[in-house]
Amino acid sequence: MSAPVVPPAVTQVCLVGGDCELRYELLSRETARRALSTYDLAEPYTNTLSLTTVSLGAAVSLLNDLNWYLVRFASDALVRDPSISDTEWLSRPLAESIRDGHVLPGETGDTYKLYPIEEGALAAPSFATGEEQFDHENELVVRITEDEYEG
Repeated sequence: MSAPVVPPAVTQVCLVGGDCELRYELLSRETARRALSTYDLAEPYTNTLSLTTVSLGAAVSLLNDLNWYLVRFASDALVRDPSISDTEWLSRPLAESIRDGHVLPGETGDTYKLYPIEEGALAAPSFATGEEQFDHENELVVRITEDEYEG
């Protein structure tokens, strides 16, 4: 009897829409459509677009490729890497800092942005600090940099 096949750990990207239909805006632009063409896109929340990549570095590179569009059409870009956390997301600046070696994965701090999940969509976020118990079922927990918390 053979052992069950365990799928490889993947890094996820979640783009949070702004005041527009994010999927339409990204896929209607040729450069963004090409950058996203190799990914299976999903909508885990009605105002988001998500995909999986092979690594934190690949996720950050994709976000850099999409930067022009993200600035205009997205309110946030999040990354979840299983080597850091299975339940908490990273802000784009924190993911970049980890990828660049400026922050160690185990030392990401204790500042958070919390997106409540309301009626299948991400609602306006709030901020928190400390080692709180978060409701991962009803909110998307995002680790952020101290600068993002203060800014």
